[in-house]
Parts: sequence; C-alpha cells; structure tokens
Amino acid sequence: GILSIEQLISRVGVIGVTLMALLSGFGAVNCPYTYMSYFLRNVTDADILALERRLLQTMDMIVSKKKRIAVAHRTMFQRGEVHNKPTGFWGMIKSVTTSTAGSENLSLIQQEVDALEELSRQLFLETADLHATKERIEYSKTFQGKYFNFLGYFFSIYCVWKIFMATINIVFDRVGKTDPVTRGIEITVNYLGIQFDVKFWSQHISFILVGIIIVTSIRGLLITLTKFFYAISSSKSSNVIVLLLAQIMGMYFVSSVLLIRMSMPLEYRTIITEVLGEL
Repeated sequence: GILSIEQLISRVGVIGVTLMALLSGFGAVNCPYTYMSYFLRNVTDADILALERRLLQTMDMIVSKKKRIAVAHRTMFQRGEVHNKPTGFWGMIKSVTTSTAGSENLSLIQQEVDALEELSRQLFLETADLHATKERIEYSKTFQGKYFNFLGYFFSIYCVWKIFMATINIVFDRVGKTDPVTRGIEITVNYLGIQFDVKFWSQHISFILVGIIIVTSIRGLLITLTKFFYAISSSKSSNVIVLLLAQIMGMYFVSSVLLIRMSMPLEYRTIITEVLGEL
C-alpha cells in the first residue's frame, strides 16, 4: 500500500540520496583543493609586500583626497557659501560662476574617493588571500600537511574510480555480490598466500568501516549545515531552521542505511533489505 514502509522509505530516500550526492560531490572537490599542494599557487614574501605597499598607497591617496574635501568644505563655510546663500540677480550669477565650479570639483573628488575605497577593499581581500595561501604553503611542508596531501591524491583517484564503476553498474544494471572489504581481503590473501579467516575478519572490519562512514558523514553534514544555517538564520526563522535540520537529518540517516548495505557482507545486507523492502 501507499503507507507501507517500502513506499515511504523509497520516497524519502530519493531526497536523502540526492542530498548525500550533493554533499559528497562538494567534499570530493573541496577537500583535495584545500589540502593538495598541487592547487597552491606560488606566493612569496615579495608578492605580499608589493600588494601591501599598493594598499598603503591607496589608503594615503584616500586620506589626502578626503582632506582636500574637508578643507574645501571649511573654506566654503568660512566664506558663508554653505548657510548664507546669495540672493538676487547678481547673487545668482555669482553662484553660477563660482560655487558651481567648486561643487563640481568636490563631486569629482568624491567619486575618486569612492573608486579608491572600492579598490582598497579589493586589495585588502587579495592581501588576506595571499596571507592565507602563504599559511597553507607553510602547513603543506609539515608532516601533517604532507599526510593530507597524500590523502588528497589517494581519494581523488578513488573518487574517479568510483564514478567509473558506478557508471558501468548503472549502464549494465549490475549489482555487486561482494562488499569492498571482503573483496579487498580476498585479493590480499590470495596475493600474499597467507592463512587468514576472511569471513570472520571481514564482518568486523566491515562493521568498523560502516561505523566510521556513518560518524564522519553525519559530522560533515552537521558542520556544513551549521555554516549554512548561521548565514541565513535570524530570531524569527530559528524554529523553522531547527525543524528543517531535523527533517534533513532523518532523510540523511535513512539514505545512509540504504547506501551502506553495499559495504556489508551478503548475509547482513539481506537482513537490511528484508526490513526496508525490495528497494
């Protein structure tokens, strides 16, 4: 029926799996881009100093032009051109010939100040970006940075392989019979030729791997959603955002159960399939 567990989970799973795909795609691109030294541009201290020098020169120009505007306003105030406006025919002619030119110069200088302030903001952001890149370069030279750099290459290759295999499975409608842990242990045992209880250890390693996947994926989801909700939340929308977060977490958990079946041995995969229905 329409209210059966299979029907409900299948509809919830569509949204949840789509959300997981979006987050996984973002993480697959953002993580290597953040930690791999291949994507770091070469930044030297000379580049930072040159940009900071340009920023200081721009700030000096802004200060000097604002000082000119302030001096002009003070001069106009002292002459009485601000409060005591001339009247009569000759006063109108005098205002057209004198103060109009001064006001045009002030408006022109103000436009230059606005343009320089926008330039200073861009230079400041670029300077901050160069400092952040320099810190990333220094971090990449440490042991932890080299470790994350290696993981970036490893998971990039793994991601491309998963995309390739998923495409083949979808095109040829294939369903894997062996989970990745069991398959990897069998290949290793056959290659090394050692005695090893594949069935016993594959169960434990599979459950540990599934637990790690669940914890890290939900943690990543919460961190990502928290940043997003901080950006859009307010005192009026906080309750709605909490309810939305609860809905997303529920869909995400159901989708995790659906997708994690392929990382478990066949007998346990069959049990989960019987509970969820023939999805």
